[in-house]
Amino acid sequence: MRLPYFFATLAFWLTLSTAYVTPSRGHSYVSPESLERGTSCNIFQIFALEEQILNIVREVECSLSTKITLPGFLGLLSNIFSNAACSTAEKKASVVTLREQAVPIWSSIENCLHTTLSMPSILRPTSTTTTKTTSSTKVVTTSASTSKSSAVNVVTSTSSSKASVATSTSATSLVISTSSSKASVVTSTSSTSLVTSTSSSKASVVTSASSSSTSLVVSSSSSKALEVSSSSTSSQSTTSSSTASLATSSSTSSSSASSSTTSLATASSTTSSAIYSTSSSATSASVLSSTSSITSSATTSSTSSTSLAITSSTSPFTNSSSSVTSSTSSSTISSALATGTPCAGNTASDRSVWCDYSTATDYYEEVPNTGVTREYWFDVTATTAAPDGFTRYVQLINGSLPGPTIFADWGDTVVLHVTNNVPNNGSSIHFHGIRQNYTNQNDGVPSLTQCPIAPGETYTYTWRATQYGTSWYHSHFALQAWEGVFGGIVINGPATANYDTDAGILFLNDWSHQTSDELYTYAQTTGPPQLDNALINGTNVFGEDGNSTQTGKRFEMSVVAGQSTRLRLVNGAIDTHFKFSVDNHTLTVMSTDFVPIVPYTTDILNIAIGQRYDVILTANQDAIASDFWMRAIPQVACSDNDSVDNIKGMVHYGSSTATPTTTGYAYNDECVDEPLASLVPYLPRNVNSSDISTSEAVTVATNTDNLFRWYLNSTTFVSDWANPTLLKVNNNVTTWTAENAVIEIPNAGEWLYIVVETQIPVPHPIHLHGHDFYVVAQGSTTYDPATVVLNRSNPPRRDVALLPASGYVVLAFEADNPGAWLMHCHIGWHTSEGFSLQFLEQASKIVPLLDVPTLEDTCSAWSSAATANSIVQEDSGV
Repeated sequence: MRLPYFFATLAFWLTLSTAYVTPSRGHSYVSPESLERGTSCNIFQIFALEEQILNIVREVECSLSTKITLPGFLGLLSNIFSNAACSTAEKKASVVTLREQAVPIWSSIENCLHTTLSMPSILRPTSTTTTKTTSSTKVVTTSASTSKSSAVNVVTSTSSSKASVATSTSATSLVISTSSSKASVVTSTSSTSLVTSTSSSKASVVTSASSSSTSLVVSSSSSKALEVSSSSTSSQSTTSSSTASLATSSSTSSSSASSSTTSLATASSTTSSAIYSTSSSATSASVLSSTSSITSSATTSSTSSTSLAITSSTSPFTNSSSSVTSSTSSSTISSALATGTPCAGNTASDRSVWCDYSTATDYYEEVPNTGVTREYWFDVTATTAAPDGFTRYVQLINGSLPGPTIFADWGDTVVLHVTNNVPNNGSSIHFHGIRQNYTNQNDGVPSLTQCPIAPGETYTYTWRATQYGTSWYHSHFALQAWEGVFGGIVINGPATANYDTDAGILFLNDWSHQTSDELYTYAQTTGPPQLDNALINGTNVFGEDGNSTQTGKRFEMSVVAGQSTRLRLVNGAIDTHFKFSVDNHTLTVMSTDFVPIVPYTTDILNIAIGQRYDVILTANQDAIASDFWMRAIPQVACSDNDSVDNIKGMVHYGSSTATPTTTGYAYNDECVDEPLASLVPYLPRNVNSSDISTSEAVTVATNTDNLFRWYLNSTTFVSDWANPTLLKVNNNVTTWTAENAVIEIPNAGEWLYIVVETQIPVPHPIHLHGHDFYVVAQGSTTYDPATVVLNRSNPPRRDVALLPASGYVVLAFEADNPGAWLMHCHIGWHTSEGFSLQFLEQASKIVPLLDVPTLEDTCSAWSSAATANSIVQEDSGV
């Protein structure tokens, strides 16, 4: 029976069009459906697609005698006809055929609405086919709708012992206030109409008109996602100079290769390859391949016409360009760490332009419509590695330390399939700094947004790149991030300063020759342990220069005299505040976290845990030397490292390979942020005025069992891995325990001022999920509201700010993103010990945004695994 619901759908859409538009007050929050500048689908085309998918769902339900739960508005429409009797033809319909038909239609609806809708697993094809094997690299072609693949790993503590910690009982205070007023927008180039939802029972699906000329082309069912894996299990990454190329026929390409014949060459490698695929509607595009942490590359194509060439380089920081030409049908392209070329207008002489956008675009309100999906597969496993020459147990993603970089362009959609292949452990991936606009379930925080990924299970994350710049991802399960489960995120976009080349991510990590789990007991009983070393991009020596017992290898990079190079610095440490410098060179700082800033220069850069800085290194010192030390210096004032003076890399001019003899800059050993006056956002935004009235007290003390714990209102933060906040919200829980540390923000547009103050002489990097906050005050004295002046006029914005030792920091943010959002100290020991709280934002709007089956299935799998393997939660849950 074909469902005559066209006019019911029309009435429903007209209702949305009128009821879900709210007046702009200051800068309105933007629902995911209104992020795009335009759409190629009119309302009648969307009606037709809805009718097709609902008829397919109807026949599958009848054939299998089951009920399928659809997300959002599709679920509402489906319920209208749920009571109709099934016909004989519907009962006998072929489910296999219906599933094949459903995939392209579902993809078309997503593309038309510019959002991701969770497709019920019962509608997905499940078959996989091995198509080609070359050398030691296996290429597997899988249906694009399959949500599971590859693997992910997790680390849990092997010790159940509890210990004691002597700590100060002096108080740290947290003050929070709210205001219903909106922020004022200083400048905005956005022409997007703002659409919001006023009902928690319906999803708002209204898009704004736009002058954008971008057209959407929906994916065909023949497009395939690719998974490539290496047979090697080595944890060390090397770089191959071999070239991998692929050519297929295309109506617009000069290639003459037949569509039935694919030429594939893969570079040999000693490490597992990161897997990446792109679904794009563009008629022409380009791909850059970076091999900084992955060494094997493999490419193939779907049945769509595509021409692709990718070249690897022996330099970990050399990007090689290659072009992709596609037919007007969408294609899926897979390669190792491929990204698009700079958008039109973005050149070395003017990085501020990005096609029709620029650094002046208000990225909180307006996001490019690329129509591109970047897809990755992560396999987390337990193994051993020796990044500084000392072999120890680690957990790695695709065998790489750091893990593979996630590349995307501003406006792309990122899909990541994570499989946990670590026995007796859970896992997750948090995308640090990604705002997750209306996609809170993809934030990757066990006990808040999901249950841990059980051993052998796969979890799929999907989010939009609404920001641009540099960040990182890491596990948020126990201390697994610092066993090696982390990697970089690069979202290409405009920049506020010009440069010649982009060197990519440069990680700074402290490192121990014991596992983080082994050190956690010491951290609980005595305080932060001394760490043995630190790494620059996953490598360093251990031992003094000239000593025959020195092991490992230093990080090295080459630059061209007279040219400028962009470095994307990330502090991924567990407990180390770094000062970063390159001898004799001045750094131009152009971005802090995900916020472009007015460029400024410095010789030495302070970088706290979790923070990112994009800097430009200009190679203008060739008259002095050809080789210079790069230094990452742990600050003794708040870090305990056994190799303070030996965490160095080498910067070579041209082809020189000599060991540097240069001298570093003098510095003060201190744990501070960069001066607030230097961190001026390029896109100015003001903060709403609000009274600071509501207080939450945070203290640190020794518990009755002599364990080091952080407390909020005399209760340490603890949340249950097996019963996360979002599951509770879905189950209509409205009462929260003190241990859950929930601060509710029921209304959109409320402003919160957060005053975090401490008398303890230890600084703390404070990180907020789901938002950029405004740093309106910061100081190293006692906070006095009568004398502290709050800067509400375009203050620094970021997602990690340092609470100074014996000082205070005042943060402000607007409630414009429904979800359960964690705020915590990013010192790994402190997070596990309970230095966290959560904001439950606009709870009434959360449930319609959830993929409830995935949420419940993940928790069911975790509960079963935890019971079967006696997995015990020994920390705060985050």
